[in-house]
Amino acid sequence: MAVTDQHKIGSGFGFRSTAAEVMDGIDLTGTLAIVTGGYSGIGIETTKALTKAGAFVVVPARRADKAAEALAGLSSVEVVPLDLGDLSSVRAFADGFLASGRSIDLVINSAGVMACPETRVGRGWEAQFATNHLGHYALVNRLWPALRPGARVVAVSSAAHRYSAIRWDDVMFDGGYEKWAAYGQSKTANALFAAHLDLLALDAGVRAFSVHPGGILTPLQRHMAHEELVERGIFDEAGNPNLDWLKTPEQGAATQLWAATSPQLADLGGVYLEDCDVAEIRASDDMAAKGVYPYAVDPDEAARLWTLSAELTGVNAFTRG
Repeated sequence: MAVTDQHKIGSGFGFRSTAAEVMDGIDLTGTLAIVTGGYSGIGIETTKALTKAGAFVVVPARRADKAAEALAGLSSVEVVPLDLGDLSSVRAFADGFLASGRSIDLVINSAGVMACPETRVGRGWEAQFATNHLGHYALVNRLWPALRPGARVVAVSSAAHRYSAIRWDDVMFDGGYEKWAAYGQSKTANALFAAHLDLLALDAGVRAFSVHPGGILTPLQRHMAHEELVERGIFDEAGNPNLDWLKTPEQGAATQLWAATSPQLADLGGVYLEDCDVAEIRASDDMAAKGVYPYAVDPDEAARLWTLSAELTGVNAFTRG
């Protein structure tokens, strides 16, 4: 069963819309945003746009020194160490933030790893699922007491969710690793996380969205060899980028910024967005087709994943009793 409101709303924006365009007229004076990965790729473009609109941005970073260097010169930015693959680091970051007594208006889960060699973190967990999903799941749940009514949480998913639904029989790829299936599962998990968080958080006035930012050349491709970049149409044989479907980092940041700030989404939540609009349910297996597969917005799958995530991390802000 798919989310019933997963339909375009005619935002007036599109594939080539930029961060500056979607943020035009948005005033974030006095607000606080947390942007994981906010110092590289589309993350740094997101941080720049938010600060320009008046927000104070906290950037959790595994490489805090590199983050501080990348963000030097930007005002209203704070860099704090955080390794999403280490739940003790997530807890330390969240505890430190809560102790500051500040409230949160926006959380954008932009950090991630893609198609990496088989790597195990924490309790032997597959690194892409652990970092891209479980780390962000634990972070948002631990920060929940600081989210004020009207806050938004944005989970950065990907069209790569098409590579895999949740593999309930082997979520951690203990039976054999395939890097693209693992990445795809983690991106499906991001979408399902947003869908269920929105349901749980609605009564508190907090909304959640997932987004596909588009194809963008960023450090996310660091694990891909030249041959693979060519095979996937990112580069041609001569090493030139395919500009027909690649976005610039500023264009790539647009959808998550739109999700986080647009008044057009005031009465929506839990949906998967792409090209600065709500995506349609995907009806084609064509790899170039737009939209979201039903399994990535299925409320039963989302609830099941939430339960599993709570069991694995030991964190659930919405436990009753």
